[in-house]
Amino acid sequence: MSEILIVDDEASICWALGEALRDEGHRVQTAASAEEGLEAAVSRRFDAVVLDVRLPGMDGLEAMGAFRERLAGVPIIVITAFGSLETAVRAVTAGAYDYLIKPFDLDQAAEVINRALEAPVAPAPAPSPSDPGEALIGQSPAMQRLYRAIALVAPTEVSVLITGESGTGKELVARAIHRNGARKDGPFTPVCLSALSPSLIESELFGHVRGAFTGAGGDRQGLLELSSGGSVLLDEIGDTPPQLQVKLLRVLEQREATPVGGARPRAIDVRVIAATNRPLEELMAEGEFREDLFFRLGVFQIHLPPLRDRREDIPALARHFLARFQGGRAAHSTLSEPVVQELRSRSWSGNVRELRNTIEHAAIVARGRAILPSDLPPPQPSSKAPATTEARIQDQLAAWTRQARRSPTPEAEGSLHDRFLELTEPPLLRSLLEECAGNRAAAAQILGIHRGTLREKLRKYGIE
Repeated sequence: MSEILIVDDEASICWALGEALRDEGHRVQTAASAEEGLEAAVSRRFDAVVLDVRLPGMDGLEAMGAFRERLAGVPIIVITAFGSLETAVRAVTAGAYDYLIKPFDLDQAAEVINRALEAPVAPAPAPSPSDPGEALIGQSPAMQRLYRAIALVAPTEVSVLITGESGTGKELVARAIHRNGARKDGPFTPVCLSALSPSLIESELFGHVRGAFTGAGGDRQGLLELSSGGSVLLDEIGDTPPQLQVKLLRVLEQREATPVGGARPRAIDVRVIAATNRPLEELMAEGEFREDLFFRLGVFQIHLPPLRDRREDIPALARHFLARFQGGRAAHSTLSEPVVQELRSRSWSGNVRELRNTIEHAAIVARGRAILPSDLPPPQPSSKAPATTEARIQDQLAAWTRQARRSPTPEAEGSLHDRFLELTEPPLLRSLLEECAGNRAAAAQILGIHRGTLREKLRKYGIE
């Protein structure tokens, strides 16, 4: 049994979370402000603190230092309904054990708090003011989950795999991870693998020695070595040639690489972040991408949703781009309400990049007056419609069929039935959780299964 302090000015949150923790066997005290919570911590020793960000008087992030002084070594779990990348980074760098986004599932919150109680005591963090840099815009649940993921992974050294359609902002996320990590003072080097010459890609990444090939008049460092002490973004990682995948795996495992024509490996001191808009699972199934490289790159995975799945962020993004394009001008355009409605109704096959180009075009046409629907360019034509879940499943089944024809022996990871479930269950569960606003109990009831069964499925597929 542990003593837990909940600091939140919403009585319903205090009551519901308190009941869930009491069911776990803990004793709970609540406070409606940071000042009230700190006063309670004078006469009572708590084992964990659940702290809301937006509070009357002193806010939660300001109060974290005082709680850490008064309750040294006690884990603090931050909760908020108004997440941003800066908020998430400030919470984690200030020493928060975890960061929960309202509305949260009570079972999930109880699991996080129980893990915090079992975790070893962490030392107080050194001050590390964050630099938000170029903004990641949005308050949708998908973006708040993204901010939390960046804040948690940035201070570590693990490799990160960023997935998502073209134009969703994968490089922005990679830069945010670098900027808020320990290597922020080192270089950040984006490398688009699909843009490099196939004949020179190995030399560009790993360097070469004199005489390694025609035209190699001297030794040359590769991009990985030149990025020493910083981070490198390997964009379009799905286009990596097979022979290069072996060397990248060695970089990740041994932190060294041999230049083209060289006899000895050189030390490589970079953090590797990879990005792709291609389904690497399908490439692995067809033998085009190494499974061991996938698991080394994807120690921590972040998926960026397409813009059509977070339409509530479109007005804020549009106003952000408009303000950026009009910086320093005497006359400023505004977005009329019909324009906002039109923007929200489009399919945005080009995602955030298409929205940015649309606003820039409209700002030029409007010339300082309010932007009207007639000022917008036509929607960007797409070479192909976004793949539906059904289409992705059909493509994956076709890939498995081709693989089975080449090798009729059943594979070790299970039957076709098991693999089919692994393909179809995750999108169903994600969609259902979104409909239920993250409430696992409601989702389990709709599915007709026990909450524990649903919890195991979510853990299996890595679904938050």
